[in-house]
Amino acid sequence: MSVIPLKETLQENQNMNKSILVKIENSVAFITLNRPEVFNSFNREMALLLQSTLDECESNSEVRAIVLTGNGKAFCAGQDLKEVTTPELNPGFKKILEEHYNPIITRIRNTNKPIIGAVNGVAAGAGANIALACDIVVASEKASFIQAFSKIGLVPDSGGTFFLPRLIGFQKASALMMLGDKVTAEEAEDLGMIFKVIPFEGFDTEVEKLALKLANMPTKALGYIKELLNKSMNNTLEEQLDLEGKLQIESAQSEDYSEGVNAFMEKRKPVFKGK
Repeated sequence: MSVIPLKETLQENQNMNKSILVKIENSVAFITLNRPEVFNSFNREMALLLQSTLDECESNSEVRAIVLTGNGKAFCAGQDLKEVTTPELNPGFKKILEEHYNPIITRIRNTNKPIIGAVNGVAAGAGANIALACDIVVASEKASFIQAFSKIGLVPDSGGTFFLPRLIGFQKASALMMLGDKVTAEEAEDLGMIFKVIPFEGFDTEVEKLALKLANMPTKALGYIKELLNKSMNNTLEEQLDLEGKLQIESAQSEDYSEGVNAFMEKRKPVFKGK
């Protein structure tokens, strides 16, 4: 099992702060939110470190898929309320949104590599919406999702009002955001909020299998699929057809396309290189 070294700057950050753990194996970057004592809730330090980690994964040509998960009982409980209620620590909501969560969401959506949101436990508030911004979301049978904002007099952020209605429909999204009800993993799958539920026993193994499958697929094509889905949120049909044509032509010029066609003709399994 080969391990790809990270850049020195990220290694230095990791040595100073373990709120984000990174392991890169077999072309998959496993990013773990690591503040289990506060259910992996975000403070400024962890938010900025997650951004730099995503940047590193984007620039590392050996990384072909990314897994985002949490350590302990939770995926992420959203914002660390201790930070915002302690005057000397509080960055203020404007800075939290503009410098913490919004950049995380845009990085998740704009990277040309597939990101699996592996929700191991509770995902609440911004934590739930960060998970829903990922390309493929799987959840342990012990996981749950909560739009917890209204319970403390806030509104959803981190792209929740954008993604959730598109995933489950306006009425369901409106009710979940206003009532703040907990959604089990099974309910989330039934609603179309997530891809699927995975049994708690063997969750990590199944997530790794899914990540390895993505890492061995034609990476450029997956990035183009992601771009098409992003643009489909706002494009007209005509604009989307034009973009499909443009990216299809670019896909057909890739090495992976040639390999895929040759493998099909030769009745063998393709070996994609992400080029």
